[in-house]
Amino acid sequence: MKKNVSLILLAALLTALLIGSLGVHAANTVLKVGASPTPHVGILESVKPQLAKEGITLKIIEFQDYVQPNLALAEGELDANFFQHIPYLEQFCKDRKLDLVAIAKVHIEPMGIYSKKIKSLKELKNKASVAIPNDPTNGGRALLLLQQAKLIELRKGVGLTATELDIVKNPKGLQIKALEAAQLPRVLPDVDLAIINTNYALTINLIPARDALFIEGKESPYANVLAVRAKDKNNPALLKLAKALNSDTVKEYLNKTYQGSIVPAF
Repeated sequence: MKKNVSLILLAALLTALLIGSLGVHAANTVLKVGASPTPHVGILESVKPQLAKEGITLKIIEFQDYVQPNLALAEGELDANFFQHIPYLEQFCKDRKLDLVAIAKVHIEPMGIYSKKIKSLKELKNKASVAIPNDPTNGGRALLLLQQAKLIELRKGVGLTATELDIVKNPKGLQIKALEAAQLPRVLPDVDLAIINTNYALTINLIPARDALFIEGKESPYANVLAVRAKDKNNPALLKLAKALNSDTVKEYLNKTYQGSIVPAF
């Protein structure tokens, strides 16, 4: 009799454990997030343990360009993406008629002017070649940086959408070449200057605070954001991801890993 009672209790315990494990599994949420390799993937990896405790599993999908992550998000292949700043997101959505929104500002990646041929902008020769990103937002941003460095002057009132046509003064006759942002680190040895986004600079071990000849200030408004479809902006799992990306865990990761080259935006 005692043996039967023990067996019954054991069976009940195993059943409870099974039901509990099934409940945890059922409650688990998988979020597919598209991201640029550096530093975005590392930032997402840093919050994985924190989210796992809340029943959220991150599936991180790397992208090497600035176009596919937004298209994949809009088409439902991703739940969110993390690779771009707000002006780029807004311009991309306007051009493609997409309904994507930012739900968290995470970090700022200062854009910098780099060279393998000179050690100071004072050494820059006339008709020097300058490579900049070819997408409208980052291209305009690069031209504004050249203006801040006093290498060119742009038409008054022009903003982030500035193009080479807006240059009104170019005293050194700089030869500006617009290329895909991801190609800029590879062409750096072949040009006099290249204006490179930090995530791509880091892929060739360039540290903006150390290696850039000129760099955006910490007040740069171009915060990188977590983007989602507008209809999902109140999704509880995505809001937990946004909260995690604005946590002390991310601040500590950025400060320890990048030592001021990438700055928290929260």
